Amino acid sequence: MTRIPLTVRGAEKLREELERLKRVERPRIIAAIAEARAHGDLKENAEYHAAREQQSFIEGRIKDIESKLAHAHVVDVTKIPHNGKVVFGATIRVLELDTEQEHCYQIVGEDEADLKQGLISIGSPLARCLIGKGEGDIAVLNAPSGVREFEILEVRYI
Repeated sequence: MTRIPLTVRGAEKLREELERLKRVERPRIIAAIAEARAHGDLKENAEYHAAREQQSFIEGRIKDIESKLAHAHVVDVTKIPHNGKVVFGATIRVLELDTEQEHCYQIVGEDEADLKQGLISIGSPLARCLIGKGEGDIAVLNAPSGVREFEILEVRYI
């Protein structure tokens, strides 16, 4: 399996979610299954089937997170040489030339992406067109709606 890039914050969030699932959610589901079993006939016991479904989901998520953490390549952007280029983990302030709007993005791993918070996935078309560029460069994105151009105003490693 290939290495999965994660920021330090992204790895911490996954570890926190894993801890919550193991320490809180798993015991809660086990108790719910035990309670549903106590009600008798399992064939027509909706509570039992719902609890088992939740258990299956939680166990799957635990395995998924453990696998991602085992194969993670955690990148601490503050320890990367500051050469002014856009790299994984960098925070970029750009000006969209068509609309004259400024945007601020951080390039993060697939699981960390949240556009509303300005976190864009390393695999996104926007991140791919920004990677390797420096301050003052123009990044061209060929989007389905047409060509969009972004001027890179600032690259920070925070």
